[in-house]
Amino acid sequence: MDLDKLVHQPTRLQIFAYLYQHGESSFNDLTEDLDLTEGNLSSHLQRMEAADAVEIRKEFVDKRPRTNAVLTDEGEALFEDHVQQLQGLIDELE
Repeated sequence: MDLDKLVHQPTRLQIFAYLYQHGESSFNDLTEDLDLTEGNLSSHLQRMEAADAVEIRKEFVDKRPRTNAVLTDEGEALFEDHVQQLQGLIDELE
């Protein structure tokens, strides 16, 4: 079984799971809740964005820039497929 390396990488798996559960989230929430540095989060989001798994949205709120991330339909499908593969592995062990 070949697990998708985009999703299976531990930090990205955390990001996928967080966004899947919470929906669109701010960059600040992601760094704080996942205990990631800004640089680390940024590099993982760029990789996910390049794979069309996440959409980065930039806006201004009270004249301050805000960056949000949200899984695309493709990103949700990748995460769901990954979870199904892991569940299949668990089922085989039982």
